Amino acid sequence: MTTPAPKRSDPEVERYLLLLAAQRSPRTVDAYSRDLAAATAFLGFPIGTATTSDLDRWVAEMRASDLASSTIARRVAAVRSYYRHQLLLGKRHDNPAAEVATPRRTSKLPRTLSASEAERLIEAANGSTPRSLRDRALVELMYGAGLRVSETVGLARTSVDIEARIVRVLGKGDKERIVPLGRPAAEAVRRYLALGRSQLDRRHRPDLFLNARGGALTRAGAFLILRKLAEKAGLEPQRVHPHLLRHSFATHLLEGGADLRSVQEMLGHADLSTTERYTHVSDRRRRETYFSAHPHARQLVPIRDDTA
Repeated sequence: MTTPAPKRSDPEVERYLLLLAAQRSPRTVDAYSRDLAAATAFLGFPIGTATTSDLDRWVAEMRASDLASSTIARRVAAVRSYYRHQLLLGKRHDNPAAEVATPRRTSKLPRTLSASEAERLIEAANGSTPRSLRDRALVELMYGAGLRVSETVGLARTSVDIEARIVRVLGKGDKERIVPLGRPAAEAVRRYLALGRSQLDRRHRPDLFLNARGGALTRAGAFLILRKLAEKAGLEPQRVHPHLLRHSFATHLLEGGADLRSVQEMLGHADLSTTERYTHVSDRRRRETYFSAHPHARQLVPIRDDTA
C-alpha cells in the first residue's frame, strides 16, 4: 500500500505540481511531490529561496543517512526540474541545483531467469480452473511478449489478436506498439478466453485479466500470482517478479540472435541505450557457458615444447 504523500503548503510548489500533472503520470507527480517535500523539510523554508550551499548541505545529510545513491540522484533531479520551471517563469535567475554533486549511480545488470527456469514457471500454471488458465495466459504474455506489469494488467480483451498472433500494447507516454506472440502464448490466451475468463467475468468488464471477484486484475495481484507460481516451481519467490520476466524476454531474444533494434521496438524503449544493457547480460552468460563447457576453458592444458 502506498504511503500518503506529505501535505504541501508552498503555493509555488503546488502550482508546479499541477502543471506537471498535465504532462506526467500520477506516480511521477507523486514522486516529485515527495522529493520536493523532503528537501523543504530539511531546509525548513520554501525551496524556491534555497542556494547551492543549502542544497549541498541537504545532499551531505542524505549521504550521511546512508540513503541509496539512486534515491539521492532522483531527489536532486526533481529539485533541478523545479528550478528549471522557476527559471522559465522568471522567478529565479539561476538553478542552484545545477552544480550540486550527487553520488555516482552503480549500474546493475538486469537479473534474468534461465530458459529452463522460465519454462518451469510457466508449467507451474498448468491446470483447467479459470484462475489456472488466467495465470498461464498472464505468465505467457509477460514472458512471451516482454510486457511491463502495468501494460499487462492494462490490456483489454480485444488487445490480443490470436489469429494474427500479436498483442497491441499501450506503453509509456500512451504510445502503442505491436508485439508478436509465439504459439504457446497465443494458445494460452485462447484457452483462457474460451474456458476461463467467462467464469470470472461477473461485471462485464473490458479488461483481459480479471481477479476472482470479477474486477480488473491489479499490479499487486500479478505480483502475488507470480510469487505463488515461483514457489510451486521450486524457484525463490522473492526473486521472481513481473519485470524479471521482461528482462528474461529481452535477454533470451538477444541470446537467440535477435537484433538490438527489433528488441528495442518490442520492449517499447525510447532510447537504444536502455536496451543495450541486455547485451551485457547475454555476453556474460555466453562467457559463463564457455568457461563451464569448453574443455580448454575448464582445465589448463600443458604446452609441450618440441624444441627441447
